[in-house]
Amino acid sequence: MTRPRTRIQAKNRETILDAALEVFSAEGFRGATLDRIAAEAGLSKPNLLYYFPSKEAIHTELLSRLLDIWLDPLRAMDPEGEPIAEIMAYVRRKLEFSRDMPRESRLFAGEILQGAPRMREALEGPLSDLVAEKAAVLRGWMDRGLIARLPPEHLIFSIWALTQHYADFDIQVRAVLGPDRDPLAEAGGFLEIAFARLLRP
Repeated sequence: MTRPRTRIQAKNRETILDAALEVFSAEGFRGATLDRIAAEAGLSKPNLLYYFPSKEAIHTELLSRLLDIWLDPLRAMDPEGEPIAEIMAYVRRKLEFSRDMPRESRLFAGEILQGAPRMREALEGPLSDLVAEKAAVLRGWMDRGLIARLPPEHLIFSIWALTQHYADFDIQVRAVLGPDRDPLAEAGGFLEIAFARLLRP
C-alpha cells in the first residue's frame, strides 16, 4: 500500500515540476538536464531523484498534466449554444491559454516538433477523439446553415495555429510589434473580426 505524500513531499514535487517546466520550455527536452532542473528548483540532484527517477519521468508527468488542461477549452464548446458565440469563446480561451500558460504551450510544441515520442498515444487517443466529437458538432451546425461550410477539423487546426502562435513565437511577435504594443490584446480584436467573417453563413 502506497503511503500518502506529506505536505513537504507534495510541495517539493510541485517545485520540481515548476522548475522543470521552466527548463524544458526554454531548453527543450534534449537540452534540459537533471542538474539544470535541480538548480532551478533549489534542490540537490539526489533530492530531485528521490521524487522522480529520471528526466523522462518528469517530462512525462508534465505532459500528462498539460494534455488535460489543453483539452479543457475544446471540451467546453457547447453543442446547444449559439454556434458563432461558442466558437469565438473557444478562440478566446485558447488566446488566454497563450497569455497565461506560455511555458506549457512551448513545452507541448517542443514535444510535437520532436515527433511526440512521449505523447503519441494521447494524441491518437483522447485528443483525436475529442477533435472528432467537436468536428461532428461543427458539421451539424453547418448542415443547419448556422455557420459557413468549412472542413471542421481544419477550422480547429486554424484556431490552434492562430492562438498558440502568440505563446510559441512570443519573442518574434514582440520584436516585430515593438515594446509599446500588447500583442494579445491586438490579437483578440483581430481574431474576433477574422473568425466572425469566416464563420458567417
